[in-house]
Amino acid sequence: MILEEKKLLTDIILSITSIDDHLEGRRILDEYINNKTKRRAVERELEIIGEAVSKLLKINPGISISYARQIVDLRNKVIHSYDNVNDIVIWSIVMNHLPTLKTEVEVMLKST
Repeated sequence: MILEEKKLLTDIILSITSIDDHLEGRRILDEYINNKTKRRAVERELEIIGEAVSKLLKINPGISISYARQIVDLRNKVIHSYDNVNDIVIWSIVMNHLPTLKTEVEVMLKST
């Protein structure tokens, strides 16, 4: 694994950690939906994750990240269709998919 890959994987971990910080360690949907600052902060971190995955795919197209293409597509939607972002979809990603992504990235970083 090259240094740039490690940097991008680390960026993903840092953004996932930041999402937890923005949510203050709580997973309360109503709190998320009713707080524009939290929603925007989480969306920004997802943009960073999507950009990092996009760059990783260019460096190493065979990288083992589940739903890599969908992560990049989400980044594009959040950036380019910000007015059409579905809070429930974002919440589902945070709850159901980020833990898997975090585990995959941690495994890759430990194996280097």
